[in-house]
Amino acid sequence: MNLVIVEGFGDLEKLTPDMKYYAFDWDDNLMYMPTKIILKDSNGNEVGMGTEEFAEHRTQIGKEPFDYKGKNIVGFAENPFRNFRVEGDKRFLMDSMIAKPGPAWQDFVECVNGGSVFSIVTARGHNPKTLALAVRKLIEGNINGLSKKELVWNLRKYNKIAQQNPDVSDDRLVDFYVFKLCKYYPVTFGEGSAANPEELKVKAAKEFQDYVKSISQKIGGSPYFKDDISNRFVPKIGFSDDDLRNLEKLDTELTKDPENIYQLYSTHGGEKKPYKN
Repeated sequence: MNLVIVEGFGDLEKLTPDMKYYAFDWDDNLMYMPTKIILKDSNGNEVGMGTEEFAEHRTQIGKEPFDYKGKNIVGFAENPFRNFRVEGDKRFLMDSMIAKPGPAWQDFVECVNGGSVFSIVTARGHNPKTLALAVRKLIEGNINGLSKKELVWNLRKYNKIAQQNPDVSDDRLVDFYVFKLCKYYPVTFGEGSAANPEELKVKAAKEFQDYVKSISQKIGGSPYFKDDISNRFVPKIGFSDDDLRNLEKLDTELTKDPENIYQLYSTHGGEKKPYKN
């Protein structure tokens, strides 16, 4: 399917790209999912722990016993991340439809409804196609402010500007946006530990940055915007995550690159704010 690469437009009258891209952690950032990590108490019983509490305790688990909701937690149960990997794909799709919005949700609504390119960078290990399918279902259901109608309107606007494929159906437009343009990085899919995802998130962030730079160069070189190139085609990526350990690692590694285009945001504690003002 040959469609123009879409991008948010900051000036709707001049139709100039705003070069704004997004990267989102999923759990406790986009959504408060009901999915549990499975731990083991001193009696050998399995105990489910939510992702928000896990972010606080993950460096402690298996190293020293601690109390959690009246249970003496001594370590991980067998296959503790079973609900966060491929075997939990079906549960992820169900949970995402009923989960409460997280502190970055309104940014996600702005991003999707405007047709901006985004990535999902999560410690989960689901199939990437499952994450994309969840997003597609959320859009189709107009969940919590998402608007398929508004997204389609913007996608058609971009296609008209680029004079491409005016007869494509609404569903094919949305499918192309969700499944082709946007990127999904469940960083423990097939590798890595969900207990320590920091390095894998850095790798994913760098990969998405390269992707953003490549499509931004294509937009900047487009004859449709040839009069607006000077000092305008510098992309920026806003990346929000609730886990301070992830943010610390991302900040350390990404800022080593003199061409870093990330602005990091913390949603730790349920409030979005710039990470290191």
